[in-house]
Amino acid sequence: MKRLLVLLTYMMGCLLPTIAQVSVEASIDSLELMIGEQAHISLQVSLDADKRLILPAYPDTLVRGVEVLDVAKPDTQYLNDNKRMLVKEVYTITSFDSALYYLPPMEVKVEDEVYKSNPLALKVFSMPVDTLHPDQFFGPKDVMKPPFVWADWYGVIACAILWIPALFLLLYLIKRIRDNQPIIRKVKVEPQLPPHQLAMQEIERIKNEKVWQHGLSKEYYTQLTDTLRSYIEKRFGFKALEMTTDEIIDKLERVDDADALRELKDLLKTADLVKFAKFIPMMNENDANLLNAVKFINDTKEEEDPNAKPSPTEITIIEKRPLRTKVLLGIGIAAISIYLIGALVYIGMELYNNLA
Repeated sequence: MKRLLVLLTYMMGCLLPTIAQVSVEASIDSLELMIGEQAHISLQVSLDADKRLILPAYPDTLVRGVEVLDVAKPDTQYLNDNKRMLVKEVYTITSFDSALYYLPPMEVKVEDEVYKSNPLALKVFSMPVDTLHPDQFFGPKDVMKPPFVWADWYGVIACAILWIPALFLLLYLIKRIRDNQPIIRKVKVEPQLPPHQLAMQEIERIKNEKVWQHGLSKEYYTQLTDTLRSYIEKRFGFKALEMTTDEIIDKLERVDDADALRELKDLLKTADLVKFAKFIPMMNENDANLLNAVKFINDTKEEEDPNAKPSPTEITIIEKRPLRTKVLLGIGIAAISIYLIGALVYIGMELYNNLA
C-alpha cells in the first residue's frame, strides 16, 4: 500500500504542471434577459506566453436563437515575468425568442490542441400578458399632432416678412444695372454775396465791437484794413492782401473819384502808423476812418444788374457709374437672389413638416 501511494503521488505530481498549462473559463453577466436586451459573455484563457492561441469566431449566432452582436478586441495581460499570459475576449449577445438556452462550451485552440470552457445557460423571457382580461388590450394609437406653438413659426414669419422687400430691392438693382443709369447728385450751393456787401457786413461787426474804446487800436485798424484789402482784391482783381499801402494806391489811381482815393490813402497811412509806430489816434479820428472806409466801398462798389438772374442754390451733378459700382450691384443681386431662393425653400420645408 505504501508503495502504491508513493507511485500515485509521483504520477499526480507529473500530471499537474501539464494540466495547469492552459485554463479556459467562460462567464456571463446576466442569466436572465428580456427579449431584445443584451448580455456579455467573457471568455478568459490562461496559457504560456510562448504558445499560439486561436479564439473562437462566431459570425452571427452563438446557438440557434441567440445572436452575436459584437466581438470586442482581445485584451492580453502578461504575468509571472512575461512567462504566462491571460487573454480575455467579450462577446455581446441578444435574443428575440423567449426560451431557456443552453450555451455549449466555447472551444479555443492552443498549439493545435482544443480546449473547452465551461457551459453556460441563458433564460430569455417576454413581457407578461394578462390573457384573463382581454378587454384591457388597446390597439395602436393614431399619430398625434403636436400642439401649435408660435415659437415654431418665428423663422417662417420673419422670412416671409423680409421676402417681399428683398424682392423689390432685387428688381430695383436689376433695373439699375440694365439701364446703366448715371448717378445723379444734387449739391446745395450757398449764393455768393457781392464784395461790397461782404465788406459792409464785416465793417458793421467791427463797429459794434468798438475794440478801440478798450485801448486796442492796433487790433481795430488791423481788422479794418484787412476788410478793405479783401474788398479791393475781390472788386478790382489784384492781390491787395499781399501788397503794401503804396502798391495798393498805385493800382487804384485809375479810380475817378480822387476824394475817395485820398481818404483811403489817409486811412491806410494812419493804420500803418498805428500798427508799426505805436501811434494812438483820437477817438473821433477812429470814427472818421470807419466812415471813410464805408464811403470808399460805396463809391467804388459795382452796381448790380437788375436783369441778372439769381444764382442757383442747388446744382445737379451727373456722374457715370464706375466699374466698382457695377461689381457691387452684381454682388448685391447675387446675394439677394440666394436669400430669396433659400427663404422659399425654408418656408416650403417648414410648411410641409408642420402641416403634413
